[in-house]
Amino acid sequence: MSTWLNSGVPAPQVAEWAGHSVNVLLRVYAKCIVGQEDAARRRIAEALGEGEPEGGR
Repeated sequence: MSTWLNSGVPAPQVAEWAGHSVNVLLRVYAKCIVGQEDAARRRIAEALGEGEPEGGR
């Protein structure tokens, strides 16, 4: 499941596939989610029609 989460599959979808609630999924796997901050910042900036977000790399 951590592979799915780290691949960008939304937590509600992973929880459904795993037969868990989102709360249980994130309580167990939140510490395994790594390396998504930069991608999230880029998506936010793109959605806002901006360039690189402040604090971005």
